[in-house]
Amino acid sequence: MLPIGNILQLERRGSAVWLWLNRPELRNALNAEMQDALAKALDELERDEIARTLVLAGCGQAFCAGGDLSRMGQAAKMTKAKSKAEAGRFAKLLYRMHTYPKPLIARVHGPAFAGGMGLVAACDLVIASEEAEFCLPEVKIGLLPAMISPYLVRSMGEQQARRYVLTGERLEAKEAHRIGFVHECVAAAELDARVEKLATLLAQAGPLALARSKKLLAKVGKAAISPKLAAHTAAVLADVRAGEEAREGIRSFLEKRRPAWSRG
Repeated sequence: MLPIGNILQLERRGSAVWLWLNRPELRNALNAEMQDALAKALDELERDEIARTLVLAGCGQAFCAGGDLSRMGQAAKMTKAKSKAEAGRFAKLLYRMHTYPKPLIARVHGPAFAGGMGLVAACDLVIASEEAEFCLPEVKIGLLPAMISPYLVRSMGEQQARRYVLTGERLEAKEAHRIGFVHECVAAAELDARVEKLATLLAQAGPLALARSKKLLAKVGKAAISPKLAAHTAAVLADVRAGEEAREGIRSFLEKRRPAWSRG
């Protein structure tokens, strides 16, 4: 593994890069250094043509237990301006993940609480082991999951988000799968193999097609179905068809061979 300041470990597995949150003694609690390391890794890997998929995972017994409790006392004494700047760092990271041009897979084991649950919600695909659990405990200490709320609502729906934000109750992996927050729930022994299989599938798709699909889904997800939206989707497809990636894909299909970009 290659470290980024020791707090984040990068591991290459074929065309996938696994980003391991590496504060196991603190259950990978988020602090400013870890957030900056993630942001730096995202920037560097976006330019890496070999890296086709990113996997977010946690070292030790937890995926991510949320914010660093050691900083909560300090945060309570911050000026409003400094507090806003601190919160803005995490909000920016979540947005970067949500709009990232390459697919992000969350590999979840153990607790994914508060901000850790937000990291999961900002990813494209979520694979969890059966013993994983999620929780939004903020209201129990007079706080709220502000920055992660848009991603929670998009990933589990407003009705389910209302329940888990307001009650702070724990959400087990199997139930998270049932309500759609988790795409797949597997035995712990099968977790890595399932993530690797998905990464292999993603490596067979056109990189630009994946990036544009994510952008398209973000636009149409909350848009009203209308003639304007129909025209937009038609224009997107026409533009993609004119590109070299689509031409190569169609040629490879007709010639019964793998396209030039396909890996895995």
